[in-house]
Amino acid sequence: MRVTYNDTDYVYEIINGAAITKDTTELKIVLNGQPITLIKDTNKVWILQDSEIAIEPDLVQALGRSVSLRYRL
Repeated sequence: MRVTYNDTDYVYEIINGAAITKDTTELKIVLNGQPITLIKDTNKVWILQDSEIAIEPDLVQALGRSVSLRYRL
């Protein structure tokens, strides 16, 4: 899938797509070849779980929103 953030396109792949439901709070994706895990906190905000790469919080939100819209979470 693709998401545009700050006029830059990012390509990502959902690793655990078959397991996604409305109750999903953890997403495993591959962003530009790097595996990352997104967690939805109690405020329904997507945050990055411990990762070797640094990603802007707004990009993490954009990725989480993109998946949420795709899977109607």
